[in-house]
This record gives sequence, structure tokens and C-alpha cells, in this order.
Amino acid sequence: MTETWRPKAIIFDLLTALLDSWSVWDQATTAAGFSASQGHVWRKRYLEITFGCGAYKPYEELTAQAARDVGLGDDAARQLNKKWGELEPWPEVRKVLGRLREKGYKLGIVTNCSAELGRRAAGKVGVDFDAVVTAEEAGFYKPREEAYQAGIKALGLTSDDVLFVAGSSGDVVGAAAAGMRVVWNNHIGLEPKPGANPMREGKSLDEALVDFL
Repeated sequence: MTETWRPKAIIFDLLTALLDSWSVWDQATTAAGFSASQGHVWRKRYLEITFGCGAYKPYEELTAQAARDVGLGDDAARQLNKKWGELEPWPEVRKVLGRLREKGYKLGIVTNCSAELGRRAAGKVGVDFDAVVTAEEAGFYKPREEAYQAGIKALGLTSDDVLFVAGSSGDVVGAAAAGMRVVWNNHIGLEPKPGANPMREGKSLDEALVDFL
């Protein structure tokens, strides 16, 4: 399949496939007076809430709810907002995106956060995107199909023309259900969910996208 098919555009998950937001969640957790290991517990609970949410609810409310659910309290969520500007891309990201630009792909983002935080986070990648669509703008959180379709529409394409780079296995399932081919940049080493069958899974962005570079 990868020998003959080439997408016109590649859409990315932002906060895990391109950015190391997990470290920022850990830092917010320690700033709130808890151990860094609790940051991963908090983030995983947030993913459970978000993936079951469907229609958009304020991102900050969901992060705060997840923090309370795992015993961190509201201060952890406040610290996360303060540290949002410390987000950084994975080491290989800028080089890989530059190579994709050279090959003529359109580049887009579909991300599960507010419009304000999504724009700030996308700016940390250091590459211009043809479309950035947040859950707030789409009206839905991934893995609802409407979120992915909003990104496809923003690029003026159909799902057959787009490759999606997932950051989690839930993203793999959701993007595939929206009609896109999917690869998974599993930098974090997350466990796959049932039905998550990407074209390729890698531990870095270049490994996940090796067939398209």
C-alpha cells in the first residue's frame, strides 16, 4: 500500500505526536506538590475523560476534573496552564516536517484542546501549518469523526487524500474510522487499544513516517 499511495496532506496529533506535552504535565504535577509519576496517571485519566466526552467542553475543565479524579486537586490544572509555554517538540520533529514540506505535502493539525492553547502549542513546533483545528473549533473532541473531518475540510481535501499521524491508539482508531490511513508516533510507549491497527507504529516521528520521507 505504501509503495503506491501517496497522500496530498498529512494531519498530525499535536500534543503527543509532535510535542512532548507529557513532560509538561509531569512538571505541573511536581509544581503542585506531587511526584512526577502522578503526572502520567493524571494525563491518562484526562485521556479517558476526553475520549469519552464527544462534544466540546472547555479543555481547562476536563484537565481539572482529571486532576481531581486522581487526587491532585485543582492546583495541578492551574500549574499546567502556567507551564503551557514550556512545551517543546520531540527532537526529530522540525527536521522531519521540513523534509515533508520539501516533498510537497500539505501539513495540518487536529488537536484536543481550546483554540487559544492549540494556537500557542502549534507555534512551539516551529513550522507553519496549512491548517490548525482545535476541538473547540471543531465542536468535538477526538476520537469523534467530526473532529477529524474538520481538519480534512480545512485542507480542502477528502479523507482518501490524507494521512493521519496519531499520538495515541485511540487516535489510531478514530482517524481510521474517519476514513484516513494512519501511522502512530508512539513516542511515549502507550499500550494499544483493541482495533488500533496503524499502517506503521514507530517510537519517533521519522520512524512512523519512514515510508513517506
